[in-house]
Amino acid sequence: MSMEKKFDYDGAVAELEKIAARVEDPATGLDEIDRCIRRSDELIRQCREYLRTVRDTIDNL
Repeated sequence: MSMEKKFDYDGAVAELEKIAARVEDPATGLDEIDRCIRRSDELIRQCREYLRTVRDTIDNL
């Protein structure tokens, strides 16, 4: 059995919401926006992968 940490979907969504708020803040600099976009891309990829796995699990029930 893998010792890999279980993906926290709710945590990822919460982080995406925080990132969105930061990007919408006019005080956020371009460098920070770039980091936010890169992090959000990674979180979205992980969420999609997680949701595909859940869907496949449900389909196989």
